[in-house]
Amino acid sequence: MLRLLFSSRWLGYLALAVAFAAIASLLGLWQWDRRDQAVSAMDKVERNYDAPVAQLSEFLPPSVFTEDNEWRPVVMQGEYVVEEQILVRTRPRSGQVGFAILVPLRTQSATIIVDRGWIPTGSASDQPDRIPLPPEGPVSVTGRLKPGEPTLSGRGAPEGQLPSIDLSAMQELTASRIVEEFYVSLSTEDPSPQFTPLPLERPVLDEGPHLSYAFQWFVFALMGFFAYFWLLREEYRTEQGVEKKELGKPSDAEEEDALLEQRGATPER
Repeated sequence: MLRLLFSSRWLGYLALAVAFAAIASLLGLWQWDRRDQAVSAMDKVERNYDAPVAQLSEFLPPSVFTEDNEWRPVVMQGEYVVEEQILVRTRPRSGQVGFAILVPLRTQSATIIVDRGWIPTGSASDQPDRIPLPPEGPVSVTGRLKPGEPTLSGRGAPEGQLPSIDLSAMQELTASRIVEEFYVSLSTEDPSPQFTPLPLERPVLDEGPHLSYAFQWFVFALMGFFAYFWLLREEYRTEQGVEKKELGKPSDAEEEDALLEQRGATPER
């Protein structure tokens, strides 16, 4: 067995088994990490979504906004800067694709980007048919804090639109000095206009299949070694069977004596 195990061929097979186990284990750890991220996101929703409404000033500088504050309800008063409204394209909702409407809200302390909600794509694929306007004059806005989204490299958008809620890119398109650490996803406006976009849906608390996928990859890693040792054992048993057969083969004289005995003659020596 050791002679077979340390042969160059089986050492090569062992290296393949180790490489396969390493790759499968890394994929398992990746799925485990994705599951941790999903659980963390669920925890934030459960902790923050129905928390008491806070004043926006609690999260403005010198306070520091962190992603742990995501989904916290806040209230603020100010006026919408309607002329700086921006659309964010390719936003899915219930199997449809549409736009998010971003409008700066100028308060006494800062200018905050408000995601007023979702509208469907219109007859032209790159524009909605109608954009509901925000209320004019002073307005009280209640919404939930959200961190800005990353820049989507290689993704463009027509004039007046963005491919993601990238607050740094939004700053380049607006004359107002906006807060770039977070934006507010609208829940209610007072006064409320006659036509409003559809609000952001409450997140579904589902961690997905990442945990089962992680266990599957770890099992695959072990199965690689199981297959290696099983095949090694089978080859060893095959070789042992051939050697025993050759060692137990009768000599020519023994075969001749056996034939004479069958004929009733006594072999001479």
